Amino acid sequence: MKIAIVTFDGFNEIDSIVAAHILNRVQVPDWKAEITAPTPTVTSMNGVVISSQRQLESLPEADAVIFGSGRRTRQAIADAPLMARIQVSPDRQLVASQCSGALVMARLGLLGDLPACTDVVTRPELEAAGINVLDAPFYAAGNIASAGGCLSAQYLATWIIWRFLGKDAATDALSYVVPVRQEAEYLSRAIETVAPYISTGRQNDAAA
Repeated sequence: MKIAIVTFDGFNEIDSIVAAHILNRVQVPDWKAEITAPTPTVTSMNGVVISSQRQLESLPEADAVIFGSGRRTRQAIADAPLMARIQVSPDRQLVASQCSGALVMARLGLLGDLPACTDVVTRPELEAAGINVLDAPFYAAGNIASAGGCLSAQYLATWIIWRFLGKDAATDALSYVVPVRQEAEYLSRAIETVAPYISTGRQNDAAA
C-alpha cells in the first residue's frame, strides 16, 4: 500500500512526521507512507527542512492520501496551478486531512456536504467556506476523513491502518509510540475514537 502525506512549505512537523512515523510502523511488504510535496524540499513552520520522497504527480498512484497542515496552507489553496497538480479519487483512495489540510479538501470539492474536523485557528475559515465544523478530534464518512489538532495524527494513522489491515494491525503500530505505563489509556482512546467510522469501510475491514 502506498500512502502519500501531502506536505507544503510552512508545514507543521507534528502533523506530517508523526502520521508518517506511525504508518511506517506497519511491517507489511510494499507498505510505505511517504512525504509528498510540490518541490524537492519543503521547510516547516519552524525552519526544519526535509526532502520530498514523492512529487504531487504521484498522488493517483497512492492508496491513501493525507493532506497535512501548516502556516502556508492558505497560500497553497490560492495557487491554482499548484491545486491543479493534486489529483485524488475518493472512490478508490482513502483521503484525509489534518487541521488546515481541510482547507485543501474543501478547495478541491472533496468534502461536499460532509462535516469536517479542524483546529481552532482554521475553523472560522472552513466555516466561511460553508463547511460544518465538528467539535471533535476525528470524523470519517466512507473514504473521506478529517482530524483536528496536531496530536490527532494518531487517529488518521489508526483509521488508515484499520481500514486496510484491521484493528489488530492498527493497535500494533500504535503500541510502539504510546507513552510507557499509559499504553492502555492511549490505545483505547484511539480505538474508541476511530471505531464508529469503520463499519462501512473497504479492504480488510471485516478483520475488525
